[in-house]
Amino acid sequence: MPTDAVPAVTDFSPITLFMQADIVVKVIMLGLMAASIWTWAIIVAQILKNRRAHAASDQFEAEIKEAGITSESTKHLGRDSSPAAALFKAAMTEWTKSVRAKASLDKDAARERIADVLEGAIEGEVDRLSERLNYLATIGSIAPFVGLFGTVWGIMRSFTSIAASQNTSLSVVAPGIAEALLATAIGLFAAIPAVIAYNRFGHGVNRFEARLVRFARYLRGNLSRELDAL
Repeated sequence: MPTDAVPAVTDFSPITLFMQADIVVKVIMLGLMAASIWTWAIIVAQILKNRRAHAASDQFEAEIKEAGITSESTKHLGRDSSPAAALFKAAMTEWTKSVRAKASLDKDAARERIADVLEGAIEGEVDRLSERLNYLATIGSIAPFVGLFGTVWGIMRSFTSIAASQNTSLSVVAPGIAEALLATAIGLFAAIPAVIAYNRFGHGVNRFEARLVRFARYLRGNLSRELDAL
């Protein structure tokens, strides 16, 4: 038998298929498995990040609404790093800068500046919350095609073995096709969770952004009344 023919095997376990695959298919499988592990690491980290952001913002918003927006409220800034606290800090920083110039205070301009800094703070918090979602989108889009490349390569290798051995027996063709299908399966195993997680987390980020917008409106309303009282 020619040396480049694929030997007949009866063990089609994933480990055996991986070990008998050629270097190209092995590299593809290893890359897809690494992408799958990275995907699940991002998913777990994102779930924990979302939970912390919601819980910390819940507590901060409740405390601020109970205490009111006063100079005493700034005590929360030193110990709170929630997204809601970031909005409050941005608004109060701009408020302090505006009220220092009482003689030339333009209330409408101050309101506009506060709205601008709150909008910027919201964008910053949303970016921070969604900073790794682009990896999920990339893996979900590319992994199936990488697996498909492994499939094509495995099938090409099978046909090469047929031509080299001049034997159309299934035992000659099956190993290469099985390797090809395994590469496809690993690609889908990496891509499907990535796509599902990207869609779910994207929806969650949108909902959290809407929540921050509501809190920003609350801050603007209260600070606007404070400006009217000056």
